[in-house]
Amino acid sequence: MGDCIFCRIASGEMKTPLLLENDSVAAFSDINPQAPVHVLVVPKEHVETTNELSGKPELVQKLFLACLQVAEQTGLAEDGYRIVANCGAKAGQSVYHVHFHLLGGRPMSWPPG
Repeated sequence: MGDCIFCRIASGEMKTPLLLENDSVAAFSDINPQAPVHVLVVPKEHVETTNELSGKPELVQKLFLACLQVAEQTGLAEDGYRIVANCGAKAGQSVYHVHFHLLGGRPMSWPPG
């Protein structure tokens, strides 16, 4: 998907500093952070919404393991963090490439926002 910004970042086409990269996943800082630490964890494979992950359990596992690794790497693992995935426009998804928001570095309120 040549027009997908997250595909371009994950493939290295866009020179974005990556916090984590492996064969399936890339993680990078959000350009509009909502917390002191706000990292996006994306699959390298183009998958539009979380609904499409139902047949991809290995990819789901790799995404969550990447979130855990980034939480450890950024110092969030001990104090706590939030993982958020928006699915569809009504949930606030603005880029149609699956991505998990890893947020932390401050107390989180509920409901979010």
